[in-house]
Amino acid sequence: MRLTVVSLIVTLMFAVLIAGCSRKPSEQPAPPEIEKPAPPEEIEAPPEEKPAVAVTPEEEAKNRLLNPSLLNERAPETFRAKFTTSKGDFIIEVTRAWAPNGADRFYNLVKNGFYNDCRFFRAIDNFMVQFGINGDPAISRTLSQARIKDDPVKESNQRGYVTFAMGGVDTRTTQIFINYRNNSNLDGGGFAPFGRVIEGMNVVDSLFKEYADTPSQNQPIIQAQGNAFLNKEFPKLDYVKSASIM
Repeated sequence: MRLTVVSLIVTLMFAVLIAGCSRKPSEQPAPPEIEKPAPPEEIEAPPEEKPAVAVTPEEEAKNRLLNPSLLNERAPETFRAKFTTSKGDFIIEVTRAWAPNGADRFYNLVKNGFYNDCRFFRAIDNFMVQFGINGDPAISRTLSQARIKDDPVKESNQRGYVTFAMGGVDTRTTQIFINYRNNSNLDGGGFAPFGRVIEGMNVVDSLFKEYADTPSQNQPIIQAQGNAFLNKEFPKLDYVKSASIM
């Protein structure tokens, strides 16, 4: 009996020992680990700065012409603008007090090169010569909607005086004309001169006139196609090579 009990105890102890040795490694309790430091945060590199693209003065001027709200400089009380044309040079002297709104618009247009390469598309002997539709249709399209307020007529449309063209109240934009004679009959229509030709009126007189009023009858097409149309249909027109503030 005692032997049996002792044998049973020994058998149980052996079974426990065998069970402990047969535990799978994955079932062993994991040893304590030293806490690993968090990986350093990745600092995002600043975006690579692109080199600034140089903008030419011509590009800046064109941008202003395409954004009429930028054409807002006040003109000097008196200034001169030199026009170099296919027939020679003439100089316009502007007196701001005569027509402030017109003078300011003219100053900004000349300063930003608007009249460069513009054709004298309406030249009528013993009346006047008109120009001011830009050769670039995009510029013409934009500025044709940028109207300025009328000015009271303080000076008469005498020979050599320069005035904005208009098609009614507050419709002046970019087109101007130079009187070949005393056209005081225009004063009552609200045509307010803002300057006068002080040098080179002989050049103005010599501008090509054989087309007379015919090109002007195509103004919607001129506005839409610019110089491409005028060069094709009216190749003899004289034109402004450049205009600048003196």
